[in-house]
Amino acid sequence: MDIEGPSRTALVTAYARAYHQIFDRPRILTDPLATRLLGVDVDALAELGRPPVDSAGGGGPDILRLGVGDRPRRLFFAARARFAEDCVADAAAAGVGQVVVLGAGLDTFAYRNPHPGLRVFEVDHPATQAWKHQRLAESGIDVPDRVTFVPVDFETDTLAARLEATGFRRADPAVFVWLGVVYYLTPDAVRATLEYVVGCSEPVEVIFDYLQAADTGEDRAQLRARAHRAAAVGEPWFSYFAPDDIAAELRALGFTAVDDRPAVDVIAGYLDGSAEFAGEPPEALRPVRILRASRSGHDDDSR
Repeated sequence: MDIEGPSRTALVTAYARAYHQIFDRPRILTDPLATRLLGVDVDALAELGRPPVDSAGGGGPDILRLGVGDRPRRLFFAARARFAEDCVADAAAAGVGQVVVLGAGLDTFAYRNPHPGLRVFEVDHPATQAWKHQRLAESGIDVPDRVTFVPVDFETDTLAARLEATGFRRADPAVFVWLGVVYYLTPDAVRATLEYVVGCSEPVEVIFDYLQAADTGEDRAQLRARAHRAAAVGEPWFSYFAPDDIAAELRALGFTAVDDRPAVDVIAGYLDGSAEFAGEPPEALRPVRILRASRSGHDDDSR
């Protein structure tokens, strides 16, 4: 990633959420701060929503336009955030008082958090957080006292040390939201984070999205093309999982319930029965899944 600013993929997600607020109906995620944080106007968003074209250098479609202009991908960005926020709402209603947003990027949940008493820890690379601090100040978005920024450079820091140094209480229940991150980590790094999460006090849960390993030649070719675009902006993919394998690994680590869904099913659930994705799923969404894993003495999910 660019060490002087936010990651390119964090910007893609943020612009897609902003576009979704204005142009997509029905709206899956309501985020009135999305456009303010970016400082972007309607005309600029409309331009980004046009079909992607080759970049001037002949290097293929611009990744920002591709992320915003591709409706299935844009709806996925909105749906995964909505799904995570719904999970957090369930946990807060049950008395959980901590949520950790791993790789927070330009997410705005912490500044519109509707749950009294819920403390939000935003974990991200120092460069992304510095840029976000600047945009929050310039856009006049208030940062509530319940928000704690946790800068972590995973090349030199450990999540446990940095998080607990800022007041996170590992002995108290928590929710971890980990969106748009897992594919950029090695399997060992993913496992290490999950080991930390499952070691927290019950109840604890984690919500993350991941890429399913391709099992056909066509799907492998599509994944290679997307991985090439990610690598071209300095953010290569390293992890792919089979649903059965990741479920088995989670249970071996100590999670007692696993809810794993294709991205298209999560999106469809928020579109009130719309037939938008009837038939074959869009190419961009075929390998994408969203998973919620939890550990609690009350869990009895056998999936």
